[in-house]
Amino acid sequence: MSKTWVVTFETYLRQIKSWSFLFMILGPFVMIALTVGISYVSANSSRSSQQVAIISDSKVLRQSYLQQHQDGINTKITTTAAAKKALKANHLAGYLTLSTSGAHLRGDYHGNKAMANGLKAQVQNFLTQYQTIQNYQAAKLSPKQKQTLAQTPVLKQHVATKDGATNLAKIISFWILITMIYIILITYSTITAQEIASDKGTKIMEIIFSSTTATSYFVGKILGILLVIVTQIAIYLLGGWAGYGLAMHNAGIKRLVSANQSLVDSVVHNIVNLNLLYVLLGVVIYTLLAAYSGALVSKAEDASKAAQPVVMLGMLGFFAAFPFQNNLDALAVKILSYVPFFSSYFMPMRVINGTVSLAEQLGSLVVLLVTIGLFALYIGRQYQRLMLQTDSENMWQHLIHSFKH
Repeated sequence: MSKTWVVTFETYLRQIKSWSFLFMILGPFVMIALTVGISYVSANSSRSSQQVAIISDSKVLRQSYLQQHQDGINTKITTTAAAKKALKANHLAGYLTLSTSGAHLRGDYHGNKAMANGLKAQVQNFLTQYQTIQNYQAAKLSPKQKQTLAQTPVLKQHVATKDGATNLAKIISFWILITMIYIILITYSTITAQEIASDKGTKIMEIIFSSTTATSYFVGKILGILLVIVTQIAIYLLGGWAGYGLAMHNAGIKRLVSANQSLVDSVVHNIVNLNLLYVLLGVVIYTLLAAYSGALVSKAEDASKAAQPVVMLGMLGFFAAFPFQNNLDALAVKILSYVPFFSSYFMPMRVINGTVSLAEQLGSLVVLLVTIGLFALYIGRQYQRLMLQTDSENMWQHLIHSFKH
């Protein structure tokens, strides 16, 4: 067993020390940083041209508006001349002048484009409320009369928001899980095949197999690759957690998360359960298949070709899940949720939607685990013969010979 761990850590260290692993780790963070940076610069550069200035000879009137509405307002511009200059230079979307003529309140908007619907409703509401206050004061109404006139009709909406949020959480959870499996599969199928194929036909393999069993060496290789996958996922999780912490310092993002906290909790709940085990086992069985494909090739240069059938099988499961996203009672979904290589895509769908019992989930896991165990045992027994062969037969011929043995 100690030799297996030696192979495991040797494989693991060689992979994580490579430049390809470094670029693979840094790539998403660099892309996110560039996207956020460009968006931030773009937003700041265009923010002023989207703002509106509030102009009024009455400081009380202007201040009343600014107290109620602060978003999208340029508070530095206070005169009509400055507003016209800024509008001409495209530093303002427009300016609103508030004025009173006797007891009458008036608002005039000046801009290159018509007011946005949201801004128009905002201004209209303010003018109506302020005019109403002025009317009350001019009419010299008693408090009781003001209270009577202030009564408004009540409109309530009774919407099943919980169901809507739950359905959205299911959709988000579904896409996160199957995308996670697909990306890991695409990324590591070729890496695994190349890792195995790199030892093909070398003299060192004869020495290695004389000191340890082929099965132990093969298991060590697979464990090393799986540790690399776990390391990458752990780095992304830590990076995501750190990014989330930084993002929560932004008032806008914090309000958005708080408003959708139930959605976030539902997504986390849908992922952090047996579905994570399905993701892990799905990665394991596809990694085994990629390793087997790498062992079947005659030359290390053909490893990328050997990984193609594995990628195609993963793509088949990935795209086959799409049509059944809203039809989980279909017989095909129930069958495929027990079929290895496909159960990692289809069973999480049923778990997220609550259409499968715990006994069925455990039954599917048992089938998947048994398949992984038997597949690993079969490859381990064939591994020495496959690695030491030096003929020029192609992968499919080697595959047929493996079945005969």
